[in-house]
Amino acid sequence: MFDIQNYYSFIAAILVFQLIPGAGTIAILNATARNGIQAGLGAVFGTLLGDFAFMIAALAGLAAIMQQNPFLFEILQYFGAGYLCWLGIGLLRSKIEPETGKVEPKKSALIYFKQAFFVSITNPKVMLFFVAFFPLFLRPDASSVTLGAMILHVSLISLVYQTLLVLLGNTLAHKLKTFPLARKIATRLAGIALIAFGIKLASNNR
Repeated sequence: MFDIQNYYSFIAAILVFQLIPGAGTIAILNATARNGIQAGLGAVFGTLLGDFAFMIAALAGLAAIMQQNPFLFEILQYFGAGYLCWLGIGLLRSKIEPETGKVEPKKSALIYFKQAFFVSITNPKVMLFFVAFFPLFLRPDASSVTLGAMILHVSLISLVYQTLLVLLGNTLAHKLKTFPLARKIATRLAGIALIAFGIKLASNNR
């Protein structure tokens, strides 16, 4: 569908990535827990904007590689599969600790938007992730329509998931942020899923 390889795996992988409690998720939960829904939504759009910028840069570079060196693109696909497995192993080994913090004064949604955008745009791992992730679902002859469809899928699924996370409410968001068992379960499941995706996609790309 949309000329995206392994389409349903692509959708499932995006959902798994949303469950990983990374810096962006923590920024959203923090904003919601401290200053309510508007602050949380501000953080959501800040995170999405940062991710969008990285996706544009990653796909622009990949499009050039696909046109000039298909063999290098094939190597990137295997690198992406290995990178997913490496991320999964890292999640399985990571230690999850409760996060605590001081109660913050009332701030506008714009403040949290800027903070979340800064968190996203200054994280080089995000760029590396997209460079490794997208080739797994692209054909060497993929068009700009396919690239745009991939960005749209990631952005919309992220928007829906992160908005629902905010709408769960201030109290629940705070509990999720400080409750290590829930975060540990989500992290371990995501790690297992990433390893499985890496193996499956490497096999499919042979």
